[in-house]
Amino acid sequence: MGKIWVGFIGGIGLYAAYKSLYNVEGGHRAVVFNRVVGVKDKVYPEGTHFMIPWFERPIIYDVRALHHTVEGTSGSRDLQMVKITLRVLTRPMPDQLPTIYRTLGEKYNAKVLPSIVHETLKAVVAQYNASQLITQREAVSREIRKKMAERAAAFNLALDDVSIISLTFGKEFTAAIEAKQIAAQEVEMAKFVVEKAEQDKKSAIIRAQGEAKSAQLIGEAIANNKAFISLRKIEAAQEIAHTISTSTNRVFLNSDELLLNLQGMILQSPPAK
Repeated sequence: MGKIWVGFIGGIGLYAAYKSLYNVEGGHRAVVFNRVVGVKDKVYPEGTHFMIPWFERPIIYDVRALHHTVEGTSGSRDLQMVKITLRVLTRPMPDQLPTIYRTLGEKYNAKVLPSIVHETLKAVVAQYNASQLITQREAVSREIRKKMAERAAAFNLALDDVSIISLTFGKEFTAAIEAKQIAAQEVEMAKFVVEKAEQDKKSAIIRAQGEAKSAQLIGEAIANNKAFISLRKIEAAQEIAHTISTSTNRVFLNSDELLLNLQGMILQSPPAK
């Protein structure tokens, strides 16, 4: 009987020893709730710690930066409704965990972030026009981060980063943007057509001037030397002969038609001066 009691007491002791220890993993911190005094002010770091079973229980927080995707809708300065999706990195301030547990509990992000985001977006977006939200996206993101960090600090939360994932505007504004883009494309096309017409006009003028100059030079050559015409006939005959010789078809022509009747040509030398 005595052995049974010893075993029973030993079992209770082992169970109590097991329940009196708890572990805090890396990247976490713990606060302890005591049934008598409430939440203790001490924050427990990583490692194994002692507590009084039943009278105390640990509340463990992840103090690493966690990302959250939050959406909010607000009106711009020109009264356009804008839906903004934010990616937010937050973490609790480790030394303020007892206060966070007393005021917000364990799911502090779900209670705080939506209200902070909506309030900040309404304050920031109202300062910009819809077009400025697109062209000055980086500045808008910095302003949102600054104001959100100030508001989060009031709840003992640290804000590591805020970035805009997407901006969605109303149907009317989207249609207006598309119409503006189409009009801009049409203007550019009209400019291209005008420039092409100008270039074609310049090319025609240059070509006409070249042809006129060529005709002038040929006329002067004929006037100065009658043999110039005979030379051109020889060149034309060579070109025709080359074309026929490389053709796959068999062609028969007499010498007159081939312009090779060169015996009758009168080659005159220019008169001596």
